[in-house]
Amino acid sequence: MIDENLLLKWLNEEGLLSKQTEDGNANFHYIIEYPPDHVMDLIQHVGKEDMILVGCATEIGTEQKEMIKNASQQTKENFIWSMRFGLNQFLVDFELNHPNNELVRFLITDEIFEDGLTKDNLIHTIKRIYKAKLQCLWLLDRTFSQKSINIDEL
Repeated sequence: MIDENLLLKWLNEEGLLSKQTEDGNANFHYIIEYPPDHVMDLIQHVGKEDMILVGCATEIGTEQKEMIKNASQQTKENFIWSMRFGLNQFLVDFELNHPNNELVRFLITDEIFEDGLTKDNLIHTIKRIYKAKLQCLWLLDRTFSQKSINIDEL
């Protein structure tokens, strides 16, 4: 059984805990921020007392949706395949919602089981999920943005 108090201690020590949320399907569900203003969920589902799930859902903005919609079918298809290949390299689970190869939202998750749960593994999992999200956002910008990326701004 995972020690919820220990998880809370670790999240507070690192300044990651934002709030607890009510979730009828979970023993506990916390909203965390890493980095600031980037929200993730940390959940222990009912019936899964030996595991926590860390996840990040991202909705594509209206402006980006319009740029995707106006791109060629080949560009959209190549983008979705690049997302799949890129996310797979992070060793995370993911779901892409992309009707007609037009990305609407994506979800990135990973699980940590009780026998592998350490503060180090928790923080690395949170960082890996954020890096996977960041790669998706950069790929989206690089593929569909009308402006060029200035390396000095990164």
